[in-house]
Amino acid sequence: MKYLINFIFLIGVFSCKQQKDAKEQSISLRETTATFDTSSGISSSNNFTQLNTTPNDLVLTGNDKIRLLPIYKIPPSHDKNILYDQGTSFDNEKEILKEDDYRYYMPGIDIIKGYNLVNIGHYNSDKGLLSYFFKKPVLVRTLYFPGVHKDSLGKKEVNRNFFLVSVYNEDTNHDSLINNKDYRRLFYFDILNETQISLLPTDYSAIRSSYDFKNDIMTIRARKDENKNGDLEKSEPISIFLLDFKNPTILKQVY
Repeated sequence: MKYLINFIFLIGVFSCKQQKDAKEQSISLRETTATFDTSSGISSSNNFTQLNTTPNDLVLTGNDKIRLLPIYKIPPSHDKNILYDQGTSFDNEKEILKEDDYRYYMPGIDIIKGYNLVNIGHYNSDKGLLSYFFKKPVLVRTLYFPGVHKDSLGKKEVNRNFFLVSVYNEDTNHDSLINNKDYRRLFYFDILNETQISLLPTDYSAIRSSYDFKNDIMTIRARKDENKNGDLEKSEPISIFLLDFKNPTILKQVY
């Protein structure tokens, strides 16, 4: 319960911050013309021509050879040396239970909540290679990645070998901005960033998710743009999708 309260509080803090700076939480179509440098080496230069950005600290993952490099948009009012507090969903104080003995929000999976987060760099230390999840700037809502700390589920160790990214990546409502008024999509990436899969159907937008620890499944509520106008209206239908973490490349619609 304490962990749940902490998590809700964390989400609330991010939500308040996002509402306060709503105008900064967007990317113009002009800014999406920027491209990302995919050359080898973590020290490769920032190659954005239309978007002022900054990298954050390298993020450790559950795979010792893979590190992540969040790339943030710098709002005009901020210093270029800004360092974003990425936090973690790991709870050191959570009391271990007999059946549900995990300390991340979802076992084995840590998260970063996006705030002006426009891409994720993927660094493979074996190959000395820096690549990116997206070729163009996007607006990341949530990044899910293998956590550094070990979790267990049903008394078995949990090891994740994939990434999930909840993201706004298209101006679906044609207002010349990419922001939270557009479709929120969900992408799967394999551990080496060699395979990318868009999981939701193209006319659906994710609303929220929850976790079924008995079956190790992520439940996703999504709204369908039934009239295909690019806007998501409360009168439009909601569907339920299931993402089985044993096979996270396929999203199953159950309603």
